[in-house]
Amino acid sequence: MKKIIVIFLLFVSAINAQEETKKDTINVLDEVLISAVRVNSESPVTHSNLSKKEISKRNLGQDIPILMNYMPNVITSSDAGAGVGYTYIRVRGSDASRVNVTVNGIPYNDAESQGTFWVNMGDFASSTQSLQLQRGVGTSTNGSGAFGASLNILTDAVSEEANGEISNSFGSYGTRKHTVKFSTGKLNDHLEFSARLSNIYSDGYIDRAFTDLKSYFLQGSYTDENTLIKALVFGGKEQTYQAWAGLTADELEEDRRQNPYTYENETDNYQQDHYQLHWNEKLNENWSTNLGLNFTHGEGYFEQYKDEEDAADFSNLIVDGSDVIVRRWLDNDFYVVNFNTNYKTDKLNLITGVSYSNYKGDHFGEVIWGSELAPNVSINDRYYFSDAKKTDFSVFAKANFNLNNKLAAYVDLQGRFVNYQTEGITSDITPINVDSKFNFFNPKVGLTYKLNDKNNLYTSFAVANREPNRNDFESGVSTYETLNDLELGWRYRRDNIKLNTNIYYMNYKNQLVLTGAIDDVGAPIRATSGKSYRLGLEIDAAIRISDKFSIQPNASFSSNKNKDFVTTIDGELANLGNTNLSFSPDVVIGNMFTYMPAENLQFSFLSKYVGKQYMSNLDSEVSKNDVLDSFFTSDINAIYELETSKVFESIVFTALINNIFNKEYVDRGYYYTYDDTWSVPGETTTLDGAGYYPQATRNFLIGVNLKF
Repeated sequence: MKKIIVIFLLFVSAINAQEETKKDTINVLDEVLISAVRVNSESPVTHSNLSKKEISKRNLGQDIPILMNYMPNVITSSDAGAGVGYTYIRVRGSDASRVNVTVNGIPYNDAESQGTFWVNMGDFASSTQSLQLQRGVGTSTNGSGAFGASLNILTDAVSEEANGEISNSFGSYGTRKHTVKFSTGKLNDHLEFSARLSNIYSDGYIDRAFTDLKSYFLQGSYTDENTLIKALVFGGKEQTYQAWAGLTADELEEDRRQNPYTYENETDNYQQDHYQLHWNEKLNENWSTNLGLNFTHGEGYFEQYKDEEDAADFSNLIVDGSDVIVRRWLDNDFYVVNFNTNYKTDKLNLITGVSYSNYKGDHFGEVIWGSELAPNVSINDRYYFSDAKKTDFSVFAKANFNLNNKLAAYVDLQGRFVNYQTEGITSDITPINVDSKFNFFNPKVGLTYKLNDKNNLYTSFAVANREPNRNDFESGVSTYETLNDLELGWRYRRDNIKLNTNIYYMNYKNQLVLTGAIDDVGAPIRATSGKSYRLGLEIDAAIRISDKFSIQPNASFSSNKNKDFVTTIDGELANLGNTNLSFSPDVVIGNMFTYMPAENLQFSFLSKYVGKQYMSNLDSEVSKNDVLDSFFTSDINAIYELETSKVFESIVFTALINNIFNKEYVDRGYYYTYDDTWSVPGETTTLDGAGYYPQATRNFLIGVNLKF
């Protein structure tokens, strides 16, 4: 390791000695990578931005969702409890499978599950230039439809000057992060190469819920006055111990850190590699184009031990009374082509684009050990297999244009055409044969009215449609969803104050809501709810009180309801009337209070309150077990930058104390019902159960970043 660091230092020093780079404005072409899926402060779309500087303040190993925890109407969680490994985000009560994610405009959501697995891109925050979270339907984007929000990430911009970083952080539960990163800066005013290597490890707050993440990021770019070409290769390899089954109420009461799984290799193992090529061309003062190409390969397995009782499902592979160890594999390829044009004048900004993706994935399981295998069964025999194919083609045109000096209009029209096919059997040894096509039209319109230099009002109406995911098809759901999203907002800007306020009404038809239950690999199970809605008020602000003090509060108040919800209770259909949507708290409040006693020293006090949540759509009319209590947590973040004159440009010391008041809380769980016919023969009674994911009590992370 020491030899690598020495070589690295010599390499950076040589570059600094040989290249005298010049700063110019060509790097604005980086923004073209995401201009087709992002909006600006004048657009009638509710959104928030997070810059590289803001991300770096708490980037000590926790995943991107956790770093977004203090954005408006956002709730985050992790299986292992400490923010490393499998992490999750919900926006306006919508889970991650309903949050569209793009990286440089390329879809990142898994094509089949529609979820986002950050565990496959460890330390990706260290290669993120900025991100934008659009709440609601937002603007047209690539990939799966946005039903709660869309998150678009821009990776590192081209660096004008050579630089490097060595970052190390350590903390509670054996958590550590090691990152080496460099850029050559502009070579001959045109070429730049940059790279990052990272390793993140954590034992987890939950017993043995360890995570081992290895990742990399490589980028080469060419720029001149009108051209930016970027080639990127990035990816990661992860191993994560089983923690996604949660704890029962009794286990939570007995020991909230326990892990009921004892097989030492009950782990998830997966590697994902991404290859992207982007070509941005400025044709003249008005026209520019962007071509994006992507190939992603993912491959890995989940290993699981089944004892005599649980191994009954494998009766065709083993002798009765035997134990078995299986591996459940995913092997998939994902191809994407994006092409956008942008025509821009003082009064008109017109963006058109097409996106095509092709996904191919194999699902299969292998028996790798059995205490006594059935005749004619061998080790590594496959006990299930299904292949999947999905194509997604979309075309859009969006325009912002000034009607006069105060009123601007926004029109966004998208057609999306999806075909999903899969054939074979599932891990439950049941057939899955799907061949479904969906044709969607997603229009969006809006107006922005400029009252004066400090105030503007906006309103928008957007329609979104989306197809079921693989788990939905397995559960017998094949109906698509429709969302009508109405937004009304007010933005206020002064030198010391930025205020955003908006009201939203999201009206759903056939919304696929979380039932509260999960399957055998922790994936949430959904069901069609008929009609439902989300009505809310969101407020966020950035207020600079003085040169030393600032606050960034945000608050969300909402009502989230199913209309005339019908379900089966005690063997009979029951109309429960209007019930609460699962995992959709009525109140979410956050705040960041920052004190800067000196230019190079900063302290922040961060707080988060999340109101009561229901884990099912039944409300407490049926059971009290489906309720998660409200919780309030606080963190402290300290940053000190020491500028030096030798070797290093600066040394940045960072400390983060999470949950400083040592709150024992649960922010996520699952709830399920089942029919019991044994207690009273001849009668069916609905019983229930629940699982919970306890989050870490007081814990810390400290880091040192050496900048060259």
